[in-house]
Amino acid sequence: MLILLAFIIVFHITSAALLFISTIDNAWWVGDNFSTDVWRMCATNTSTCMAITDEFNEYQSIQAVQAAMILSTIFCCVAFLVFILQLFRLKQGERFVLTSIIQLLSCLCVMIAASIYTDRHEELHQSHGYRMEVSKGQYGYSFVLAWIAFAFTLISGVMYLVLRKRK
Repeated sequence: MLILLAFIIVFHITSAALLFISTIDNAWWVGDNFSTDVWRMCATNTSTCMAITDEFNEYQSIQAVQAAMILSTIFCCVAFLVFILQLFRLKQGERFVLTSIIQLLSCLCVMIAASIYTDRHEELHQSHGYRMEVSKGQYGYSFVLAWIAFAFTLISGVMYLVLRKRK
């Protein structure tokens, strides 16, 4: 039981780390001389960054992705704290339903963020607010990590739903 508990804790911490990295790091869309995420666009050859502001045509879509990723990260951290509290407060044989619900909300938020970015990426990178041509790029590793975090939070949420407290 202790090994299972350690595995669940490590799995949850990994999910949170993936969410933090994908939310913060500047690699959702990358090219030869630029990288961009949901916060800023950076030119790699000059090391200059420009914040994404309301001058961009698709700023509302970027804000939706930002909000969903932040909510996902917060829900994942709250789910971990609730799990630790429930670990000591639940009676034997009860399930970690509240932790599961919060973790599945985290899963839903990261799915929404990555789906919006996937759907709107052409319009996002055709914006005239960029100082350089960013339409000729590809998805970066932060975007991929967001989808991996989706899978991890989904699996984690289902694990908590099935998990019963034992001695």
